[in-house]
Amino acid sequence: MRDKQVALVTGANQGIGLQIARDLVAHGFTVLVGSRNLERGVAAAKEVGQDAHALQLDVTDQASIAAAAERVRNEFGRLDVLVQNAAISNTNKRPDQSVEAYAATTRPSNVSLDEMRAVWETNVFGVLAVYQAMLPLLRETPNARIVNVSSGVGSLATNSDPGFPWRSIFGPVYPASKTALNALTVAMAIELEPEGIRVNAVSPGFTKTNLNGYAGTQTVEEGAREAVRVALLGAEGPTGTFTRWENGTIPW
Repeated sequence: MRDKQVALVTGANQGIGLQIARDLVAHGFTVLVGSRNLERGVAAAKEVGQDAHALQLDVTDQASIAAAAERVRNEFGRLDVLVQNAAISNTNKRPDQSVEAYAATTRPSNVSLDEMRAVWETNVFGVLAVYQAMLPLLRETPNARIVNVSSGVGSLATNSDPGFPWRSIFGPVYPASKTALNALTVAMAIELEPEGIRVNAVSPGFTKTNLNGYAGTQTVEEGAREAVRVALLGAEGPTGTFTRWENGTIPW
């Protein structure tokens, strides 16, 4: 097992993360299915196949993160690819509430700070916490890669364009959390470039997942494609990029 490349996908018990896990197993990886709920992770790993293993990982819980990193080291002995996919879009949007209606409650003038903190805890601080915990393993592996799953709605350049159709929903909660994730991606890429570890951000597009109440227009297979493509890049691949399928650049 320790001769095979190992990939960890956070938030992999459903949606895009689960599809990324499936695709990486198909490319010959041992895949660790990161899941806050271990039972759901076990069920997802069983669905993916024998090269998938459930890993209890709550990105908002430092003890959970530390235990996950210790298990990766002791049981698998290496980490080649880290796909940071775990994310939430909100904590209090009503099921019958449209994206636009929810966005109206999260303007800078009226947003709940508790709501903003909760989303950023997963989408921003959780990403950094997992990065710090898994970095020692990545540093021991030649040609290691980190893929941060972001969103085009986090692009400051795109949202500065009055013609961008989703501009009206840009706000401090989910969209700005992805802006912050993009900033983290650049910071990680700068830090690790001298070591040859590549760090890139990808946008899956508007995919039908629980994150958006299954309102998306793309399948999870389509949403996973760019993350998988970037995860498979070789030693000469780029670092510090923000792309959508297929290798289309998104401005920061």
